[in-house]
Amino acid sequence: MIGISESVMQFLLALTVVGPLIGAVAALLPAPPGLKGKSPDQAVLRHGVFVTGVILLGALILALAFDHDQPSKMQATTDISWIPALDVRIHLGIDGISLPLLVLTALLTFLCALYSFFKPPTGPSPKAFVALLLVLESGTLASFAVLDLLLFFLAFEMVLIPMYFLIARWGGEQRTRAAWKFILYTLLGSVVMLLGLLLIGLRSGTFDMVALATDNGLGLSTSVQVIAVLAIGIGLAVKTPMWPLHSWLPDAHTAAPTVGSVLLAGVLLKMGTYGFVRIALPIAPDGMREFAPYLAALAVVGIIYGSLACLALARQGAKGDLKRLIAYSSVGHMGFVLLGIATMSPTGVNGALFANIAHGLITGLLFFLVGALKDRTGTTDLDALARESGAALYGRAPRLGGLLAFGAVASLGLPGLAGFWGEMLALFGAFEPADGLSRPAFLTFMAIAALGTLLTAAYLLIVVRRVCMGPMPQAGAEPAPEALPDVRGYEFAAWSPLVALTVLAGLWPAALLGLTDPAVQKLLTGGKS
Repeated sequence: MIGISESVMQFLLALTVVGPLIGAVAALLPAPPGLKGKSPDQAVLRHGVFVTGVILLGALILALAFDHDQPSKMQATTDISWIPALDVRIHLGIDGISLPLLVLTALLTFLCALYSFFKPPTGPSPKAFVALLLVLESGTLASFAVLDLLLFFLAFEMVLIPMYFLIARWGGEQRTRAAWKFILYTLLGSVVMLLGLLLIGLRSGTFDMVALATDNGLGLSTSVQVIAVLAIGIGLAVKTPMWPLHSWLPDAHTAAPTVGSVLLAGVLLKMGTYGFVRIALPIAPDGMREFAPYLAALAVVGIIYGSLACLALARQGAKGDLKRLIAYSSVGHMGFVLLGIATMSPTGVNGALFANIAHGLITGLLFFLVGALKDRTGTTDLDALARESGAALYGRAPRLGGLLAFGAVASLGLPGLAGFWGEMLALFGAFEPADGLSRPAFLTFMAIAALGTLLTAAYLLIVVRRVCMGPMPQAGAEPAPEALPDVRGYEFAAWSPLVALTVLAGLWPAALLGLTDPAVQKLLTGGKS
């Protein structure tokens, strides 16, 4: 920990949230002649790297200055009255729950900007691309930093338009349809969520999330909590996404550009599960307890459904798309997050938060790798990739093949890597759910989810076998295909932090759990223990 005054931390947090918006405006302005470099397009892409780099630096300084002895305490707080008539405040702050998500968002956005500088997006002007990327970053960071219900809703909505245009303007085939599906699903869910947030705020007399969490639902009747959790949960479930509200996700991922898929999986999906932890669990615990068994049931259905969909895509002759397969795998992985939240126990919620971070690191890496594979081969069709002979990726681009295998085994939850701990803790949470929840029901959910881990291993190992392995050409047969370009320098720079953090989180889970556990304990009890 480094010693920084509270006022400096307040400034850093505000800069981290608002800085990308300022950078987005600057990206649309003409570049000064001395900064254009080879072209204006290169200048604006370099600007994106610079701004996201500054934001990442700010987030890292916040993490170093954070008081790790009191992770349950809101730090770097700013609290300014905005709409006095409704008691809406510009209230910012971070604790052990939001800090890891803040750093993850800043890191992934910087890596996407760096990747885009060396591999410019194909499509309209890079000016608009960089501006949208920065607006998306600002909205996501704000979602994890704001402590007012209406501000949370505004930040939650702020990311929709940038992601819509990133898919619709820079995406691949079927991009318009996928973009409209994404925006319609998420907007309709958000309208319902707003009604629930307004119900809580108007009935309790405040929209302040800290005050509401401290009250722990005492100011709201059970019926109000049930209605609020239902309304808010629908909006959050769409963004997560929870089965059966997930159908926008595979299309959006398949059509999105590489950096769009990385950010969609790495950080946008986390906004939904974060909302469950920050809002539903502490503010309306009685309502959450009513819906917890149903949430857990839908979560395990999503785990099995996502795994079976991936198995169907992975089989030979199915013409499965590798990008679409990874998108369906996210439905399963986020099912473990929802199962952990549904247990309403410290173990389960900590597992959910850990799985959130692990999924962002691992799936972000996988989408980077699939994007690189498509750039080299022109396809993400599994049958087309598997038809290549010459030991496939291991023989043609061994480092790329090795990284893809690493991402796959990390995603299936290999012990020693980040994917293991979150899912294991979610299962432990289901073994001993919170008081008032049916233990036999949750033991059943645990058993079904454990089966899902086996199915996950099955489809990911099939993908590795089909894409990375292959028969060596026999003597006198057709010559082996030419070697593919292996991992380039800029790709190594963009991917190596994700690999390192996946290993670090797997070998040293206490670094993350030490942050989240005290904050979760306080959140579940309103700070009374």
